[in-house]
Amino acid sequence: MTEETSKETAAPPCRMVVLSGPSGSGKTTIVERILKDSPVPIQMAVSATTRPKRVGEIDGKHYHFMTSDEFESHRVADDFVECAEVHRSGFWYGTLKSELARIQESGSWVLLEIDVEGALKLMDLYPDAVSIFLQTPSVDEYERRLRNRGTELDEVIQRRLRTAKEELKSSDRYRYRVINDDLDRAVGEICTLLKDTEKNFHA
Repeated sequence: MTEETSKETAAPPCRMVVLSGPSGSGKTTIVERILKDSPVPIQMAVSATTRPKRVGEIDGKHYHFMTSDEFESHRVADDFVECAEVHRSGFWYGTLKSELARIQESGSWVLLEIDVEGALKLMDLYPDAVSIFLQTPSVDEYERRLRNRGTELDEVIQRRLRTAKEELKSSDRYRYRVINDDLDRAVGEICTLLKDTEKNFHA
């Protein structure tokens, strides 16, 4: 785990965790465990997206599913704190300002699991956020995990691997880097970060 130098504060302190990392780094599983095991109150900020709903996904829980026109209307109205097209997929993702406000008003930490481009924007706005780059021990491990999913075509996997290599170049922009080579250890490491950061808020 490596802590990077934070920038000057650009917004009021916010109890926020920004988690990102390449496809195959285990973000979904880590998020589930953080929500279950976190030593501080924490809620997931539900992202908005234009991609189609997958089997089993629930609108408002997994994502706020929108048409392209709906998403564009929110973008023009400046309703997003960040938004971008992800993985050159043609689908847009974004974090609604209303989601951050909803969670902050409840007194909980905000947990965002977003792509690197969106994370960097949020880190500029909220430099006090606990920004975590999640990665596997090697690029080969990303490919092994993606192929083990058995849900994507080879061309999609290759595109995600190219994206992963680019995203890894931004890992030093995060305050912390966590290697997900052992799930329990990685979750414990993140929970310790949250506990220590919460203490600093009250110091």
